[in-house]
Amino acid sequence: MENEEGGPVHLRRIDPSQNMRRFYMVAIQPTLFGGASVIRNWGRIGTSGQSMMETFDSQDGAATASMKLQRAKRRRGYRDCDPD
Repeated sequence: MENEEGGPVHLRRIDPSQNMRRFYMVAIQPTLFGGASVIRNWGRIGTSGQSMMETFDSQDGAATASMKLQRAKRRRGYRDCDPD
């Protein structure tokens, strides 16, 4: 889900041999209608990147989707970092 403080999860993948400096952020926010949204932001470090929001009927659905995204990114080499 989210980190211990309940805030967004910030991940980074830095590989100088491939000139790769990427970030990925996942956060869950409640919607006005009782559901929850998973908000993702990703791109090259130093840019604003791209964003996507996916809405779910329940907090549990959003948490499950967030965990799935985080597992997939960690399998691809992303690691936790402190937010800038």
